[in-house]
Amino acid sequence: MTEKKWSIDTIAVHGGQEVDPATQSRAVPIYQTTSYGFENTEHAANLFGLKELATSIQEL
Repeated sequence: MTEKKWSIDTIAVHGGQEVDPATQSRAVPIYQTTSYGFENTEHAANLFGLKELATSIQEL
């Protein structure tokens, strides 16, 4: 079997990644979860109630 030559696009996305022997996955999984830190419950309520503006995406 001949070795397939990958395009620069494929190398940019998958270069350096090893195949997971357990799942045969070639891509690193993403975890679509997050958590937020608040000064206290009043701070959280004000942010989610839009009474106070968040200064960064980490706050809201």
